[in-house]
Amino acid sequence: MAVTSDIAASYRGPGRVVRRLLEMGQREDRALAFLMAGCVLVFVAQMPRLAREAHETGQELNMLMGASLLAWVIFAPILFYVIAALSHVVARLVGGRGDWYGARLALFWALLAAAPVLLLHGLVAGLIGPGPALDTVGGLALGVFLWFWLAGLRQAERALE
Repeated sequence: MAVTSDIAASYRGPGRVVRRLLEMGQREDRALAFLMAGCVLVFVAQMPRLAREAHETGQELNMLMGASLLAWVIFAPILFYVIAALSHVVARLVGGRGDWYGARLALFWALLAAAPVLLLHGLVAGLIGPGPALDTVGGLALGVFLWFWLAGLRQAERALE
């Protein structure tokens, strides 16, 4: 399936999508592509908020965007690798039988699949600003990301038969 179809399918059953991705075989390039695409989309989602912040505070927009780009495209991927490793260690402690790759794929896919809600969060942050709408969409985005991640991790930590 195309990535966009898999993203849509994740909203119906994230565990099934991760299982299908795992059955395609271990491809580190695919996992890295998911991670980088997710990080770039989160960076793009930050742009409306950064434009609003620059307008309200008088800060230079290019400086804010440069810092966000550095954070999301350079540092965040490293952090996501560490989080995936820690999640695999915790899963092993509670009886998980998966491998390191599965833990990475589950986390990286969760980020990419949650990108539509994260983009909505960015729009709300930029167009409406702080308030109940932003809090609601932020909670929704967090919930969707955690749902995708935990459902995917559950599938990844099962040994593929």
